[in-house]
Amino acid sequence: MSTEQMSTRLRAVYRGAVQGVGFRPFLYRLATELKLRGWVANTPDGAIVEVEGPAPIAEEFLIRSQREHPPHASIQSLEATHLDPVGYERFEIRHSVQEGARRAFILPDIATCEDCLRELRDTSDRRYGYPFINCTNCGPRYSIILRLPYDRPHTTMERFRMCPDCQAEYEDPLDRRFHAQPNACPVCGPHLELWDSEGVIVAGSADAITTAAEAILAGSIVAVKGLGGFHLVVDATNPEAVARLRMRKRREEKPLALMCPELAYVRQVCNVSPLEERLLTGPERPIVLLRKTEEAEDRLAANVAPGNPQLGIMLPYTPLHHLLMDRVARPIVATSGNISDEPICTDEHEALHRLRGVADLFLVHNRPIARHVDDSIVRVILGREQVLRRARGYAPLPVTLPAVCPVTAAVGPHLKASVALAVGTSVYISQHIGDLDTTPARRAHARVIRDLCSLYEQPPAVIAADLHPDYASTTEAYRLADEIGAVHPRPSVEPVQHHYAHVLSCMADNGLDGAPLGVSWDGTGLGADGTIWGGEFLMPTADGFRRVGHLRPFRLPGGDVAAREPRRAAAGVLYAILGNEAPRIALNLFAGEHAAWLRMMEAGVNSPWTTSAGRLFDAIAAITNVRTISRFEGQAAMELEWCIRSNVAPASYSLEIAATDAEIVLDWEGMVRDVLEDVRSGVSVAAIARGFHEALVAGILNVARSVGEPNVVLSGGCFQNRYLTERTVESLQQAGFRVYWHQRVPPNDGGIALGQAYAVARRIRKEDHGCVSPYPGG
Repeated sequence: MSTEQMSTRLRAVYRGAVQGVGFRPFLYRLATELKLRGWVANTPDGAIVEVEGPAPIAEEFLIRSQREHPPHASIQSLEATHLDPVGYERFEIRHSVQEGARRAFILPDIATCEDCLRELRDTSDRRYGYPFINCTNCGPRYSIILRLPYDRPHTTMERFRMCPDCQAEYEDPLDRRFHAQPNACPVCGPHLELWDSEGVIVAGSADAITTAAEAILAGSIVAVKGLGGFHLVVDATNPEAVARLRMRKRREEKPLALMCPELAYVRQVCNVSPLEERLLTGPERPIVLLRKTEEAEDRLAANVAPGNPQLGIMLPYTPLHHLLMDRVARPIVATSGNISDEPICTDEHEALHRLRGVADLFLVHNRPIARHVDDSIVRVILGREQVLRRARGYAPLPVTLPAVCPVTAAVGPHLKASVALAVGTSVYISQHIGDLDTTPARRAHARVIRDLCSLYEQPPAVIAADLHPDYASTTEAYRLADEIGAVHPRPSVEPVQHHYAHVLSCMADNGLDGAPLGVSWDGTGLGADGTIWGGEFLMPTADGFRRVGHLRPFRLPGGDVAAREPRRAAAGVLYAILGNEAPRIALNLFAGEHAAWLRMMEAGVNSPWTTSAGRLFDAIAAITNVRTISRFEGQAAMELEWCIRSNVAPASYSLEIAATDAEIVLDWEGMVRDVLEDVRSGVSVAAIARGFHEALVAGILNVARSVGEPNVVLSGGCFQNRYLTERTVESLQQAGFRVYWHQRVPPNDGGIALGQAYAVARRIRKEDHGCVSPYPGG
């Protein structure tokens, strides 16, 4: 049975003006019209609905609820999750949930609403063309709040005293701007300026936007201060401008995000499904990964996303963006305002310093940004929304755990870092921070975890960290514990094994408890045995987890360097099966360094053992000459996936299962030997790439059959691979397994903090039942 045909239980949480406006009766009528079963109720934080029925009908309910809601309702945030059906017999309106204290709640930043857009373009309105227009239903939230409760004096708008007209709106319960904390107008609010690279004012007010647009169309790079930080903007149809941006930003080949003027233009360059349209136009306004059309090559510069069959596209989400796009009237590159591997700039003076030599002009404003918030990235996979980078529009909305957690600060991983604060059953996940390889990034990480604890005024009793002692996040965990211990009882620091956290993050994302089979595949993570894991089959237990299987290990000459040089992973794989003959068989991969690499692997020096699925992808990419040196993380694996063609049959490969008393080992040796032979024989890379993916899918299915657990969870960066994820889900479902994959929380390391918090909750629950047991990996 396909995913589309299966029955699902869709839980949707609506936040905003959704109470007292006929929202529950509207959802009742819509659900009964679509013959869906379930319930709707009000809660202290909004409205929650669960519907059961065929997956396409449930998605139609979701789309129509956002499009057809009552005129006085306003959806400021909508998070949907697919769960296991429970067998509802009818649809009903349940009593409102009022028990318990209302928890302080911070909404994400919200895209400009239609009412404000109409005023923005109405020449008779007093806010005509005002780039900071907002109301109760839209505008900045998380990026401007300094402390709770969410009142104007507690935001970065405290410096702007409202004029009499704005104050009257703010105090009128019947006005759309009643208690809209960022309320402002041209008389009393923030204003724009356009600076040159020395900080000299070039233009102000409306002229600033017009002049900036003219500069973009002339090929200049303009740094634009938006909602949660700066974008670097260039004309996406100008290859010379894009090339100059890449050179200055030091971003050689990684795809660049686009902003299009309107949905109609997006349809010209990409295929857009109804669900993808909902994501593009919803209040979150993330970057949505869409498949290119043939027209894209003619309408956009080829170096925007070289070789990539997808584009990352968003629509304008602030008044400033709308006004700028009205004048540019063509797609722009809107990439993070930073140098690669650093956090985005949030302050105009900081940007002037850090982006000197990158941007030609700076379009700035004087509304301070309390915290950096990047653009979120989502896609639709298997008919569901999946968040790949959780930031603007989503952070810091909570995920509900199936178990109660003590107040826990989870500091996350080293790469794609985010942090989290768990209180009771709620885990508040921060915005995306990024890789912690630079001093500015580490400072940002330290600031965000303290900021989250401060906002919710909850000193943690536990700090959860990665098992790897050298991760910057782990070091910060102990520093934070000492800092808190100077004022409050010192929290304990609890290491959580990386791949176990991956599995638990997917379980929490799907409201799942118990002990499913977790397939945790990624690039790297320290294992409980001191080696580098990454191709794991884990089963959570009451004590932690049990490792039931893994990919066959091999050595990585150079250690961490191999993540940037797929040829090193290939060398390790070939050495494992060919020994000293490896350079002779594939000399091109060793590039004259084979003697040194062989000595390293023979001596076990700077060549750790790994079971990494991500490095196995790299090895095959290098052996097939798809990519031997990567310019950005995951490039080799991505390009190997892009080689797959639906009209090219897969080569026939398989992974053998070698079972021991304790573990299952999935052995890739026969597959690699067959790939080598096919490369020598001239078999197409398309056939090899597809055959490799199919072999991995079959390997996962065979391990699942050997273990016998009916529930399977897929997590880790490798499951950002669309082909691998879709085929694995399809194969497991056809074999009778129930499969879970990520939805609201990224499958990559951006979900680790959630998993760390859930690990603490599970351990505490075990201890509360009178059983104290060791914590796996720490």
